[in-house]
Amino acid sequence: MHTLILSISFSVLVSVFLKLARHYRLQIEQAIFMNYVMACALCLWLLRPPLETLGQQTPTGWTILILLGVLLPSVFLIMATAVRQAGIVLSDTAQRLSLIVPIAAAFLIFNESPSGQKIIGIMLALAALACLLRRPRVPADSTAPASYTGRLFWLSLLGVWAGYGIIDILFKQMARTGSGFTSTLLLSFMLAGTLMGLWLVLRRTTWDIRSLASGALLGGLNFSNIYFYIRAHQTYPENPTLVFAAMNIGVISVGALVGAGLFRERLSRTNLGGIALALIAIVLLFPR
Repeated sequence: MHTLILSISFSVLVSVFLKLARHYRLQIEQAIFMNYVMACALCLWLLRPPLETLGQQTPTGWTILILLGVLLPSVFLIMATAVRQAGIVLSDTAQRLSLIVPIAAAFLIFNESPSGQKIIGIMLALAALACLLRRPRVPADSTAPASYTGRLFWLSLLGVWAGYGIIDILFKQMARTGSGFTSTLLLSFMLAGTLMGLWLVLRRTTWDIRSLASGALLGGLNFSNIYFYIRAHQTYPENPTLVFAAMNIGVISVGALVGAGLFRERLSRTNLGGIALALIAIVLLFPR
């Protein structure tokens, strides 16, 4: 159980980092670039992927990897925007609700037969997402951030939901190509870091040591979340539903406590209802 607790904790800490980045005037793009450099190093050290198989990808495999290389840093930037605009609670909930994207794709693309339970779960998840996208009402004389009244509030949450859902589909498709998970993970990190680095160079970025150093911390948190998530699946190989459900429910619950308790995030009753619906939907969407 400790592996699940650690994975949940590191996932929420990533959101806390993104929340604090603006306060400390960190260049989030540079931090995300360094995050992938650190993630590659930790992947090589802890997971020891077979390097000789890295280049043995099918054309379909390369296509998926390229898409992942673009989406991973892009969605990370969107997540940073969502945490800044909407807060940790709503951003983490939107991320966890992204599980309905691959589930819907299984029905619409891969011709799986939908069950009544999953249909109800998807309907509840969509209702939860609608509740999350409802902005908290801000009084006219309030000192709340202007972000609560901007279009980025709901656009960033939608981006988190759709982006992480598409990434999940790509990873599932990558698994079907027969490549090992550790090699796939390393190559995805390498592509994401390379593209992010090239983007920064083309923009003639002025490098900031503090942002790069903080990015190493972000990479440690991000990789630790993934590493302990994998370890949790290895610990409970006969019960993946426990890992899936506990991870999603745990992140939403702990994220809500941290966001509301530490950062005093403003949530409407509609937002709170959306979080409750999300928890129920997650329970229904995973098979027994």
